[in-house]
Amino acid sequence: MAVTDFFVGEIATELLRMMVQLSTKSCLCKTTAAHIANSIQQMLPIIEEIKYSGVELPAHRQFQLDRFSETLRKGVEISEKALQCGRLNIYRNLRLARKMEKLEKDIDRFINGPMQAHILADVHHMRFETTERFDRLEGHLLERRLESMKIRADGSGEGGWWIEEAFKRAEEEERYETNVLNIGIGLHVAKKNLKELVTGRDDLTAVGITGLGGSGKTTLAREFCKDPEVRSYFKEKILFLTVSQSPDMDQLRRTIWGYVMGSDSLNAYDPISQGRPANSALVVLDDVWSISVLENLIPNIPGCKTLVVSRFKFPEVLRATCEVELLRESEAIALFCHSAFGQWTIPSTANHNLVKQVVNECKRLPLALKVIGASLRGQSEMFWNTAKTRLSRGEPICESHENKLLRRMAISIDCLSSKVRECFLDLGCFPEDRKIPLDILINVWKELHDLDEEEALAVLFELSQKNLLTLVKDARGGDFYSSYYEMYVTQHDVLRDIALHFSSRESINDRKRLLMPKTETELPKEWLRKSDQPFNAQLVSIHTGEMKEMDWTQMIFPETEVLILNFSSSEYFLPPFLCNMPKLRTLVVLNNNAAHATLSNFSVFSSLTNLKSIWLEKVSITRLVDTCVPLKHLRKISLVFCKINNSLDESMINVSQIFPSLSELKINYCNDLVKLPSSICEMQNLKCLCVTNCHSLSQLPSNFWKLKNLQILRLFACPHLTTLPPGICELSSLKYIDISQCVNLFRLPEELGKLTNLEKIDMRECPQIRGLPRSVVSMQSLHHIICEEDVSWLWEDLKNHMPNLYIQVAEKCFDLDWLND
Repeated sequence: MAVTDFFVGEIATELLRMMVQLSTKSCLCKTTAAHIANSIQQMLPIIEEIKYSGVELPAHRQFQLDRFSETLRKGVEISEKALQCGRLNIYRNLRLARKMEKLEKDIDRFINGPMQAHILADVHHMRFETTERFDRLEGHLLERRLESMKIRADGSGEGGWWIEEAFKRAEEEERYETNVLNIGIGLHVAKKNLKELVTGRDDLTAVGITGLGGSGKTTLAREFCKDPEVRSYFKEKILFLTVSQSPDMDQLRRTIWGYVMGSDSLNAYDPISQGRPANSALVVLDDVWSISVLENLIPNIPGCKTLVVSRFKFPEVLRATCEVELLRESEAIALFCHSAFGQWTIPSTANHNLVKQVVNECKRLPLALKVIGASLRGQSEMFWNTAKTRLSRGEPICESHENKLLRRMAISIDCLSSKVRECFLDLGCFPEDRKIPLDILINVWKELHDLDEEEALAVLFELSQKNLLTLVKDARGGDFYSSYYEMYVTQHDVLRDIALHFSSRESINDRKRLLMPKTETELPKEWLRKSDQPFNAQLVSIHTGEMKEMDWTQMIFPETEVLILNFSSSEYFLPPFLCNMPKLRTLVVLNNNAAHATLSNFSVFSSLTNLKSIWLEKVSITRLVDTCVPLKHLRKISLVFCKINNSLDESMINVSQIFPSLSELKINYCNDLVKLPSSICEMQNLKCLCVTNCHSLSQLPSNFWKLKNLQILRLFACPHLTTLPPGICELSSLKYIDISQCVNLFRLPEELGKLTNLEKIDMRECPQIRGLPRSVVSMQSLHHIICEEDVSWLWEDLKNHMPNLYIQVAEKCFDLDWLND
């Protein structure tokens, strides 16, 4: 507390006492004294708040309060003289009355001017002393209320940003209970990393804090601003502003300019980038939603740094971003218990297992823990059990949960374009806590929304930048040829719940997406009750255990284009209603069981004449299809973690006849594949062949030369493969070969130089290859080689003949993520 604050309060109290006495006395200044007393009486509670706030004031504010203190002290002296002056001394009373009128004007001028700014500056400081707050208060109602409350000290009704900001924060604090939980190690580490970026790097003028809605971004920003080292670095000059979705840009820009430069002369259309160098200052822009808004608010002023808090990453503007991590398990339990029980631990009278199960459904998201905990406070154990079940299905447990959590999180979805929003909602069809192969996701989007590959990838990156999904890229992935082959997507379960929530608003037969949120032993009863009517969903996702023929019910899906079958069992009967999906174009079968599942009822494929893509994962295939009807539209087959069981052999299937249009075949982690069937080479339209992580593969067919249209050949991580067939050299359309981690491959074909259209070779971790064929100098289209350092010199010697060749020395990469698949 500043010393002047104390004396201002004491003097104002004494002056008020005297003015009350004067107002009851018969003298010329009676009316003026009453007015002054009334003004001081209104001002005194605020002065008391300043006295006990404990905030040390900057020099310019201290100077203003010193002057006001002197004014009040003179008022006390005048009041004492007026009280002592007799009624008959008219001249002296007249002089004191005039002095009293001047005192009234001085007090009114301060109250209606600097006092307003002082009050709001104190509110601003008090915000940083609160231990924990919510990310921000959603809802357009509050914004409309604040619009109507915009006032200014001079009464003009313009530029009252400080008051709007103060009321917005005050109402936020009123709506949500203050939590004094120390968020723990995660926040400490994040704050440390943030300090290194903001105060430790002079080359960064703007740094971001990003994360899910409700993950604690604003909490981190406020804790950062409270840090003594940060406050010392910026000499207490820290401005914290909430931008929101509908910002008043003129007010924001003037506020930033005035705070940083000490001037209000900024033109509304000028960039915040001119003027004298400022002292070190930090501008925190919280709740930023638009790149265009951000570009117009970041002050490009020497000595000024900007901290941007947003759900989005804005890589175009922010070179460095700190991502907020979710709570640890112990921290999540503590925060939940504080909201549900008013203490930091699980009460001895509570059902410990049930509490932990509910906490687990909150997925360590602070906002979810607080809202759901508060919703369950004081409820019976039966209500808790019901809530746990509803949460596991992605359903709101009560109106409060829906309003405070789901709708608040859904604001991130509302700001998306209709196309991107629809793609986001499709993510609800995948199991929770599972990496989603990007190959599947892109196929789903392409079929459902008529996107080409480039458009689908653009949607993916937009969702990633807005923290609505997480893109997981293998160290090898992401280049032109590998595309999304080594890439995966993960999503926080609360975001998945939002997708499920929005997808289930319509009646069950009219939904665009018919989704089972979690694994059940049978189909939902609601589906069975409505099975006499057609289901019009375009996307259907089913999560079950083992399903036999008798477990299915006949249903009609006239509009379904994508079907995803998630199950966990060693036996699985393909649903008979596949015959009632005439528009089906993508079929995804995912087995989550530890053992391979034996599929049956392949005869349904005879009805899927429009099928374009099949993905089979962790299944044992006796016959790939059981039909003589060609699948003329099938373009892509992916077999992942499968037992092939000779299902591709010519004796089992004539692949070129059944799949006449197949252009892409992917075989990954199929360890019973010893020899690639020669029947594959009969598929004349095949453009991409990927046989990867097949650790038993030792031989490729001799008729490889028949694949005249093949452009991409991936043989990654086939350690028993020792040679490549000479026929590969006849593939005139080939542009990319990946033989990396074929550790026993000891040489390249001598006539490799015939591949005149070959552009890239990935041969990292092929230690047995000690030399190169002389013919490689003929490959003038070859421009990119990836190899180990001890092999790179072989290619370096050829640079005189191949001047455009780029030789990339591979970094060592040790990745065990596949163990979790």
